[in-house]
Amino acid sequence: MGSSTQARPGSGRLRITSVEVLCVVLVVAILGQSWLRSVLDVPALRTGATVFVAVCVQALPFLVLGVLISGAIAAFVPARVLRRVLPLRESAAVGVAGLSGVALAGCECASVPVARRLIGQGVAPAAALTFLLAAPAVNPVVIVSTAVAFPGEPGMVLARFAGSLFTAMIMGWLWIRWGKLEWIAERALRRLPEVEGRDRWKVFAETARADLVEAGGFLVLGALVSAALGMLVPGEWFGTLGDQIVLGILVMAVLAVVLSLCSEADAFVAASLSALPLLPRLVFLVVGPAIDLKLFALQAGTFGRPFALRFAPVTFVVAVLCAVGAGLLFLGGVR
Repeated sequence: MGSSTQARPGSGRLRITSVEVLCVVLVVAILGQSWLRSVLDVPALRTGATVFVAVCVQALPFLVLGVLISGAIAAFVPARVLRRVLPLRESAAVGVAGLSGVALAGCECASVPVARRLIGQGVAPAAALTFLLAAPAVNPVVIVSTAVAFPGEPGMVLARFAGSLFTAMIMGWLWIRWGKLEWIAERALRRLPEVEGRDRWKVFAETARADLVEAGGFLVLGALVSAALGMLVPGEWFGTLGDQIVLGILVMAVLAVVLSLCSEADAFVAASLSALPLLPRLVFLVVGPAIDLKLFALQAGTFGRPFALRFAPVTFVVAVLCAVGAGLLFLGGVR
């Protein structure tokens, strides 16, 4: 009986979390602000800081809205709702699942567990995977953020929507033709318990908080990279990529995979690379929500490595081709 009150080994240790580290950094910055001001008073650094702050400030409202919607979907929209509206034919279900991404907004991090839940409740894998790709790419938050990031370029919004939607639907149809259920890990096929009562609000808060922390980190990273590109990479390099359109498309596609930006924020990073033509930046916006490093890790952890190793490379190729096709159609060619 006395053992129940005994402290666990190591429970009295001081744990240093990211919050404490942030507080220490802020205190040091405040105390040494005069020295920091003199050290950082460099034109290139001022330009980089301006780009960093601009990207974060413009993107943050859309990021917050996106994670709130994501949390609401996870907590209050049962997966069976989407299951009931899907047609019995898989090919038709893929089209409906792709279009449902317009209404059921969510970031990439949220779409993976939702897709897993759909599969666990009996939804055809092709439709669930289509939703996985469509939801973070064609939802209203992404459409509006793209329009704000590219004012006066309605073709960019249409091209991103069309390229992303066709990427999702083509991947769904390809799965119908060649996909195999044994590629998906057994744990992803288990039925998940429904959330009821007060637990819904707990799920909402936890999902929104987790998505905001993770996506916010990627936003800051993307803003830092964008600022660094503006400072360290000569403008003529991007001009060279603009002159060699194929190379520019490939570089921006790979950059989208490496940066792993949140779909609610990536438009502002793409807009900041104004030295590049619109077509490579469109490829960046279509490829990023479809496949990047964090998505690959999430897919491997959720559906299994055999699935991710097959699904990710094909998604990359399809996204690039769909982006180029949409750009040629809606942007009036290579520009």
